Amino acid sequence: MKFWRAKQLTSRKFKRLTGVSRQTFELMVSLVKADGQNKNKPGRPPKLIIEDQVLMVIQYWREYRTYYHIGLDFGVSESAVCRIVFKIENILIKSKKFSLPGKKELWKMSSEEDLVVMDVTESPIEKPQKGQKRFFSGKQREHTLKTQVIIHQKSSQIICLGHDKGRIHDFRLFKSSGIRFGKLIKVIADKGYQGISKIHQLSETPIKKPKAKKLTKEQKKYNRELNRLRIVVEHVNRRLKIFKILSDRYRNRHRRFGLRSNLIAGIYNYELAI
Repeated sequence: MKFWRAKQLTSRKFKRLTGVSRQTFELMVSLVKADGQNKNKPGRPPKLIIEDQVLMVIQYWREYRTYYHIGLDFGVSESAVCRIVFKIENILIKSKKFSLPGKKELWKMSSEEDLVVMDVTESPIEKPQKGQKRFFSGKQREHTLKTQVIIHQKSSQIICLGHDKGRIHDFRLFKSSGIRFGKLIKVIADKGYQGISKIHQLSETPIKKPKAKKLTKEQKKYNRELNRLRIVVEHVNRRLKIFKILSDRYRNRHRRFGLRSNLIAGIYNYELAI
């Protein structure tokens, strides 16, 4: 669907189509236009207007169809779609309008009311030709890329992301990411982060059931209360994965995955604020 048809949709249907609101789409278009005005490259004008180019990139994230199929819809070649996707993504990343607060923000938080939730989600990938064991996730039973998500519990804002190969354990991913929390911040994580209390005292994880034993009623109640606070991060993961590029089997180069997931997370934060 090209822009001339998409703009006739209602706001609700436009967001169902693209995954973003009209306001966010218009900001993205303005950023790309501003970048083009600064360069003033000579040559013939592009076949697609800026609105169509941005819409193409968003649909690529949203539906994750091949460049070939998207090119057929927009009347351009497969290589042209690839160039446009990379160009628009680079412009949006360079603009810093969709940047995440980052790891430094966690260290700056000093209020006892600040509560952050941490979780790891996995995205399946195609079977690698080399180093398959490094990407194989024992939990998912397939090759994956892991994304560590840290959010503010009350606002649901994503603070930062971390990425690594599927085989790495969640707690090891946390330690290698270099995350440090302020002394007064309370941190909630799942069972994959057992032992985090040795690094950060104000951290809580669910109680694991001992072998051949059962949890007491008090322990079960504690786990339920903790899960009520932690469920927010699962909702955030669901919101991110409406873009199928993060939920379907990832076909592109792995080094681009982190850039794209950070960009989509930044767009989610922007949508949350408007």
